[in-house]
Amino acid sequence: MSDSKPVIAVLGGSGDLGSGLALRWARAGYPVIIGSRTEEKAKAAADAISGRFPDASVKGLENVAAAEAGTIVVMTVPFSNHAATLGSVRAAVQGKVFVDVTVPLVPPKVSRVQMPPEGSAGKAAQEILGPEVQVVSAFQNVAADHLADLDHDPDCDVLVAGNVVAAREQVVELVEACGMTGWHVGPIDNAAVAESLTSVLIFMNKRYKSPGAGIRITNIPDAD
Repeated sequence: MSDSKPVIAVLGGSGDLGSGLALRWARAGYPVIIGSRTEEKAKAAADAISGRFPDASVKGLENVAAAEAGTIVVMTVPFSNHAATLGSVRAAVQGKVFVDVTVPLVPPKVSRVQMPPEGSAGKAAQEILGPEVQVVSAFQNVAADHLADLDHDPDCDVLVAGNVVAAREQVVELVEACGMTGWHVGPIDNAAVAESLTSVLIFMNKRYKSPGAGIRITNIPDAD
């Protein structure tokens, strides 16, 4: 089933969010490469997914090698590692779709919106990687715990921002493969909205004792 699907490399895939996305894509039949700062951690995360889905195509590599091998590259690293990881994989992702899931959270005040000078992490990624990389920003408002719970689809919509419509469409398909609805929200500049919403949701989780608040888009007519 995976022969016609793109290979997804998940940088930072040994973390909670990255492993949750990788788990759902592996279940949906996508070939998945787990990337991490060390190959040992990447292989351990890949083995955990293979243990749940023995027929899935999952392997672990160091981040740069994973980026080189992936058709679509997804980055799920903390904001503190954002610029360094982008710099390390810049050459490996030229000409590819690059999905940036990073949120500019600055501890300890992670429930306060603190955007970088570029306006968003997604916009910064586009500037660092260059015009030949199709950067798409998505998945910022999804709780990792919901992704890991395969008995239920995450009760959350996903805002998908990027300058290239075809690249956004590929990411919308990845969103649907995770059991969610993806929405085109325009160019990469608009990534600031989803990124800033994450701090708002973190505040709401604390205030209302929620295990992982999400967002829903309403009153959009069906459009096939």
